[in-house]
Amino acid sequence: MSTDHLTELIIFAALFLLVSVMGFVASRWRRPDTMDNLNEWGLGGRSFGSWITWFLVGGDLYTAYTFVAVPALVFGAGAAGFFAVPYTIVVYPLVFLMLIRLWSVSHVHGFVTPADFVRARFGSPTLALAVAITGIVATMPYIALQLVGIEAVLKAMGVHGHLPIIIAFAILAAYTYQSGLRAPALIAFVKDVLIYLVIIVAVLYIPSKLGGWGDVFDAAKAKFDQTPAPSDGVLLDGTNQLNYATLALGSALALFLYPHSVTGILASRSRDTIKRNMSALPAYSFVLGLIALLGFMAIAAGVKPISADGKADTNTVVPVLFDNMFPDWFTGVAFAAVGIGALVPAAIMSIAAANLFTRNIYKEYIRPDATDKQEANVSKLVSLIVKVGAVACILLLDPEFSIDLQLIGGVIILQTLPSVGLGLFTRWFHRGGLIAGWAAGMAAGLWMLYQIPNPAKGKEHFGGSAYKLSELGLDTKMTVYVGLLALAVNLAVAAAGTLVCRAAKLADGADATSDADYTADKGDPEVKELDLSASA
Repeated sequence: MSTDHLTELIIFAALFLLVSVMGFVASRWRRPDTMDNLNEWGLGGRSFGSWITWFLVGGDLYTAYTFVAVPALVFGAGAAGFFAVPYTIVVYPLVFLMLIRLWSVSHVHGFVTPADFVRARFGSPTLALAVAITGIVATMPYIALQLVGIEAVLKAMGVHGHLPIIIAFAILAAYTYQSGLRAPALIAFVKDVLIYLVIIVAVLYIPSKLGGWGDVFDAAKAKFDQTPAPSDGVLLDGTNQLNYATLALGSALALFLYPHSVTGILASRSRDTIKRNMSALPAYSFVLGLIALLGFMAIAAGVKPISADGKADTNTVVPVLFDNMFPDWFTGVAFAAVGIGALVPAAIMSIAAANLFTRNIYKEYIRPDATDKQEANVSKLVSLIVKVGAVACILLLDPEFSIDLQLIGGVIILQTLPSVGLGLFTRWFHRGGLIAGWAAGMAAGLWMLYQIPNPAKGKEHFGGSAYKLSELGLDTKMTVYVGLLALAVNLAVAAAGTLVCRAAKLADGADATSDADYTADKGDPEVKELDLSASA
């Protein structure tokens, strides 16, 4: 560790300590009589208003990995990296269609997870188990990827080794165990203020030092004109436009299927709270566009990613840019924004994964008579195990491989859309057809991902998520997002399976919900406190 970064380290550590204290204090914030149930520990009492929900959901969706990976992709590939902007714009109207209905039916029946809803809607513990396992598997690498953001800023400060990350996640585990969802909800205020501050300063200050935006884009164009990949550039070309569009759409469909996204929504006080937030959250999309532009700024600034073991770590592009451009004290603030930006989503993700295990595996198959307190205790313990697993992913796997797992996570979670997303609107699908579709979609998605190489990284398999349409017999160089192809297989098999099951007169599960459940709001007679331990 170099003394050249002493100021940055002190400021980074001070702000990290501040939010850690806030995490422990959160257990006393709006404290109920007891935290010994998932309604309170896992969902914050289902009572968060507009401001808290706005910061919580925004802090949940815009992670440390977003802060470093999106501009890193723009730095390496150009315009293709901006796919994240349209997908975050598309996603909010989808929430109006889907998650306000999930909020209503969940509050009527006391559901804590999307698998709870599937269990009641289709009367199938097996389908609910598939949804729960899918959610846990898709979330685990997402938690691990938050460590990538922290590692990137630590490397930029000259700190190497895994001990600082282990300490950071140990502290995170401790205050999450004690405070539950209230901890990330409170910390999200600090995280978002820091990120907005850093990005606004960056887009005003850095271009002025580089000669203006014209010079920034000219430098980016000059770089991509010299790269061998024709699809890299400041504009899309004919080979990647379709993949850009399908990746944006597929990512939007996947985003609110993730368990941690659902957790933030279910913690809201009312349907109106969700609607107001979906109207305001596009402000984050504007900030995301500015974050992406950091990739072009890094090109103009001549940033060289930090290398380790002979390999350049492109995730360090933004931290190195900040280190080169900002004074030391503000660089420390910027690094803290990225580091704290990892804590909020990691906490929510671990809580969401723990709730899935507790409600849909432990209570369903291991201890059906578990009390509220026993459920809460199991979730607390599992949330610790999930964080340990995330740290293990970084310690035991090549970080580049763990990043590739996030691509797989999006393809995987999309396979729950027929049962969770479409299930909110129709009961037409047979539970047997949905299970068959889920299995077919998983198999097709993983097979296509396995077939995709990445010669630049020396990978023969799992090298990306853009599948060549020529592999399907089409005479074109265009590619398409694997997730949508796998989802198409899923839907086709689910529909065909439903017709077969109906023709064979196979028994279908009973629907425990009613039409009125999907439009119930706070104050309606149906929306009441329920004994969560008795929920289906």
